[in-house]
Amino acid sequence: MDQRNIQQEFQDQFNDVVSRLQSKQMFQSDWDIASFAIFFIFIGVVLTLVLLVLIRCCCCCCGCCDDEKVRTLRLKSTAVMSLV
Repeated sequence: MDQRNIQQEFQDQFNDVVSRLQSKQMFQSDWDIASFAIFFIFIGVVLTLVLLVLIRCCCCCCGCCDDEKVRTLRLKSTAVMSLV
């Protein structure tokens, strides 16, 4: 009996989506619009973070960020700061 309830609920939701598509009114309430906006903001943030990670990985892999140069600059800057 529980399986029939799940099937009926799924069918009702499917029919609701189909009826919204047919009426060309996907957003029938303010909550629909807000949830849609929040979803796309979330997807945008995730894609931005993935892009930043890829940029960081490519920068480290290409060899343009030499670790010895960075360490030397850090040592020089800390030595200058300790003199001041």
